[in-house]
Amino acid sequence: MTDYATVTYLAGDQAERRFDRIIGNSAALESVLDQVEQVAQTNSTVLIEGETGTGKELIAHAIHNASERFGRPFIKLNCAAIPLDLLESELFGHEKGAFTGAIAQKIGRFEMADKGTLFLDEVGDIPSALQPKLLRVLQEQEFERLGSGRTHKVDVRLVAATNRNLVKMVARGQFRSDLYYRLNVFPILLPALRERQEDIPALVMHFVKLFSRRMGKQVDSIPPETMAAFQWYSWPGNIRELQNLVERAVIISRDGVLPNPLQKRQTSAIILSSNADSSPSSMTLQDSDRALIVETLEQAGWIVGGPRGAAAKLGLKRTTLLAKMRRLGIFRPILQEEQTGAV
Repeated sequence: MTDYATVTYLAGDQAERRFDRIIGNSAALESVLDQVEQVAQTNSTVLIEGETGTGKELIAHAIHNASERFGRPFIKLNCAAIPLDLLESELFGHEKGAFTGAIAQKIGRFEMADKGTLFLDEVGDIPSALQPKLLRVLQEQEFERLGSGRTHKVDVRLVAATNRNLVKMVARGQFRSDLYYRLNVFPILLPALRERQEDIPALVMHFVKLFSRRMGKQVDSIPPETMAAFQWYSWPGNIRELQNLVERAVIISRDGVLPNPLQKRQTSAIILSSNADSSPSSMTLQDSDRALIVETLEQAGWIVGGPRGAAAKLGLKRTTLLAKMRRLGIFRPILQEEQTGAV
């Protein structure tokens, strides 16, 4: 689902297009929108960086809609969602018989995006073998389909996005430095939701209206304690997590009152904070993140990966969650018992 919008962009007359509605007016968000407006009228490559769930695809759409390419194709591809052996075909296409199973010619995303914009999400997941080919098409605007020697010329504006640290990947030899510099012409860093807490009330009300309308339910009241809980929470899953929890709250709402879907998480975090001789009011983001991860792991039976694992529930990659667990000192209870000699 991609309607966890930070910005809703509506286009009128092409010469007078503008951002018509912005959900939130924080300085962090305004800075992002200023950058969108600056780069939109160019053909420069844009690299959108930010945590999972911060709305990178929406910002890519906004760049396209505010550009001279508006009305032309906006093509997107999540590089992490395509098996590695099929990603080259998805990007550049293939000819019939190019490989086993290629029963017909296929047009790739670059060809589909000709004269328009191509949005490559999770660009950091592109394997090393494909990175030179991506670099070539960015520099030369030309490529060959798999199984063909014919060169195709295209006019494509690329917007890429990642939640990974490409600089560190370059240092480790996992990402080509020349490709990184070619992608990083105009970087835009999206703020995490915890960095724009003043926008949370407007976002909550937006999603309450959205889901109330979809479900045919009437929600007239958001109690102050419920809104305070939304603003207190650290939102490791960002706007996507906020959207999902508001949807849950609307589902279970009664008598037109929005309940607090964070109550269990809040209680767990307070207990952890109290055990550490810390009052709830002085709880750190680390305490809150730890409480959420522990609760989610317990709900998932301490399964980290897979579609029903804790990583999927939190909107994180398995490796990201494991790194967070190590940093926060979170271990499966049986492992703690073994380490202390308990039975």
